Parts: sequence; structure tokens; C-alpha cells
Amino acid sequence: MFFRQHRYSNLITPISTGMDLLIVNLFLYILPINFQTPLLIHFYITLAWIVISTKNNFYTVYRFSKVTHILRLIFVQFVFFFLMLYAFIGFFKQPIISRLALGEYFVLVFSLISIIKLFSYFLLMEYRERVKGNLRNVVIIGKNKKTDQLRKVFEERTEFGYNFTKQFSPKSAGFDLEHCFEYVLGNSIDEIYCSVSELKNEEIAKFISFADNNLKTLKFIPDNKNIFSKKLKFEYYDYIPVLSLRDIPLDSPINSFIKRSFDIVFSLLVILGLLSWLTPILAILITLESKGPVFFRQTRNGIDNREFYCYKFRSMAPNKNADDIQATKNDMRITKIGKFIRKTSIDELPQFYNVLFGTMSVVGPRPHMVKHTNEYATSVDKYMVRHFVKPGITGLAQVRGYRGEIEQEADIQNRIKFDIFYIENWSLFLDLKIMLQTVLNAFKGEAKAY
Repeated sequence: MFFRQHRYSNLITPISTGMDLLIVNLFLYILPINFQTPLLIHFYITLAWIVISTKNNFYTVYRFSKVTHILRLIFVQFVFFFLMLYAFIGFFKQPIISRLALGEYFVLVFSLISIIKLFSYFLLMEYRERVKGNLRNVVIIGKNKKTDQLRKVFEERTEFGYNFTKQFSPKSAGFDLEHCFEYVLGNSIDEIYCSVSELKNEEIAKFISFADNNLKTLKFIPDNKNIFSKKLKFEYYDYIPVLSLRDIPLDSPINSFIKRSFDIVFSLLVILGLLSWLTPILAILITLESKGPVFFRQTRNGIDNREFYCYKFRSMAPNKNADDIQATKNDMRITKIGKFIRKTSIDELPQFYNVLFGTMSVVGPRPHMVKHTNEYATSVDKYMVRHFVKPGITGLAQVRGYRGEIEQEADIQNRIKFDIFYIENWSLFLDLKIMLQTVLNAFKGEAKAY
């Protein structure tokens, strides 16, 4: 009963940090790493771990966080920790350090901390669900579709640890703010969720003042207005608060550098390891079936709507309509070898040269023909948003089934929806997930891969 009534969430982060630092320091002595200056390496890896975890928000895990979020945090944390670990040898000129032992140390630390973090995550969720501990008492102000959905989440996802107590409707007769405030204070409510659409500006101001003065957490549920459905970025211009309607992660120089570095390394691996021997074979097969070039070059729109040449293995007999008419099912222009390489997406492989040259990325919104860009720019809402980033060989829309021919208006609308989601929620983990799904889809075959 004692543990259910008291809150110890503020201790989770320092305890987790302390345990992780203990592991990264103690495990140095398990393997024969041969470090010369123990004090220096302890200081170095402790500082590196703290800086990386701070920048990565490694210990910022909310009760509603998904397991994929935990996995992404672990991946990013240890990618940078690995780089910092081996950088120690060069920074401080430590030639006698065993690279193999250092690698074994990294694997041990990675495995143990990952297991502990995931175990703690699932254990805490079980604790909230079964023991009913670490709970947050919540109330909802508002009665509409979105507040009802939120109430359902509170009631059904018990592992989140929210104890829903009451829902007030500002539209009902007899609604009184003071009554709400009395209920919050009298029932030890921790968090208040208000529907913006059902409160007047002065009522919102009173809720903010009440929450601030009584140490209550106040959160708002957006209404149907477009501005509240966007991912907003809050910034200060001197002392003036400004809201940006779109935050693009790839605008960050660090994120852009990470993505470009990955693109260069991965494209080189594909070009040297696959295209170096596959291209001559396909060149023979393509030219034997139909006369013409091995590669097909087409002008498409890229970042900032700039035009560039997109390369593919030629899968059609040479024709005058290649730049105007998109391939359709049972298209007579497609050759026999072309049908196979389109079905398996092999025809897209030359685009890794585009990636290496910087006009494309491995993952991003698929580039469209210039004719289609001009058409959709005026007929499809938010179509041009997809040109804020480099186009990709594969993308989120493609792995979700929206690739190939546009058969109906919903196809292009859904494609744009996924493209914008990708742009606003980019992460290296998301790129890797899309790449893996692309490979799986290529083996399974896709209905619209023609």
C-alpha cells in the first residue's frame, strides 16, 4: 500500500543513470583492454555517456512511450557511444589498447544496458497494470469525439498508469469552473486535460492560472482547426514567442550530416558490392532483347523542386511517351527482362549513383516526373511539401502500399500524407525500418510493382 500511494517517478532517471554509469565503468576491468591511464578513461567514458544521453534524451521515457521509441533510443545511444569509445584511442594516443577487447566490452555493455532498459520498461508497465502503482489521477474537461477517445485510452490502456476519475462538459447546464477546481483539489488530481474547442479564452486563462498556482499538470486536446493538428515548434525571437507550423528534423545540421553520411556509405556498398558485377549481366540481357541504351534517364523534381536526372535500368522498349505516360498494368512497352527487374525493383538500383552524387537519398519521398509534379502541384493540397527534403529510392508511402501507378485520387492523397509524416518525423531508425520493409516487399512481390 505504501508504494502504491507514493510517487517515485523522479527517482527513476537518476537510478537508471547511476546503474548505466556503473556498468560502463566496472566492465572496463572484465576484459584485458590494456588502458594505460585508468582515471582518464573513466572520466572520458563517463562524460561521453552523459553528453550522448543528454543530447539523445536517453532517459526521457514517458508512460505512454512505445517500445519502438525505446529501441530507437538504444540504437542512437550506442551508435554514438561506439564512435566515442574508439575515438579515445586516437584522441589520447593509446596504441596498446586491444581493439578486440574494446569491441567485446562494447557488446557486453550494449547487451546488458539494453536488457535492463527494456526489462525496466516492461516491469514498470506491469507494475502499473497489476499493482496499480505509480498512477496519475486525471480529469477531462470537454465532451466530444476526441475527449471520448482519450477517456477510452485512459480506461483501456491501464499499463500507462492513468487513473481516470471524472469528465466535465463545459457545454452542459450547470457547468462551473469553481466546481472543477474544488474537485481537482479535493480528489488529489495530478493532471487536467482540456479540450480547446469547448473553452473560452478567459476560461483557458483561468485553468492555466489554477494549474500554475496549485502545481497541477495542465494539457490541452487540440480542436479541429488545422493549426492545432500540426506538429508545432515553439521558439523565442528575443522575448517574443513564435510558433512554427512545421518542424523538419532534417533542417538540423546534425541530422542532415548523419543522413548524408549514411547515404554515402550505403550507396558505395551497393555500387561496389552489387552493381559492379550486376550491371554487366543486366546490360547483356537488356541489349539482347531490345536495342537501345542500358540505362534510362528521366528528368524528375527533387529538393526545392529542382530538376535532376533520375537513372534506372531500362525496362521498356525505347518509346516517345516515356516522359509523359506512367507505366500501367500489362503495359506493352515493358520488355520481358524489364518485367522481372521492375517486379523485383532491380531497375531502381542505378539510383544509388544519384544518392552518391547528392541528388537523392536512400529513403525519402519518391521523385515524380516533371509532368506529374506540375499537375499535382495545383490539384493536390500540400503536394509541394514533399520537396522540402531530397527524394528517395524508397519511402514510407511505398512500403505502405502506395507505389507505382496512380489509379485514383485517394492514391496520390495517401502518398502525400505518408510523405509529409516522414518529413516531419524523420529519424535514422525510421529510415532503417523503411529499408528493411522495402527488402521484404521485394522478396514477397507487390501487386503494383509493374
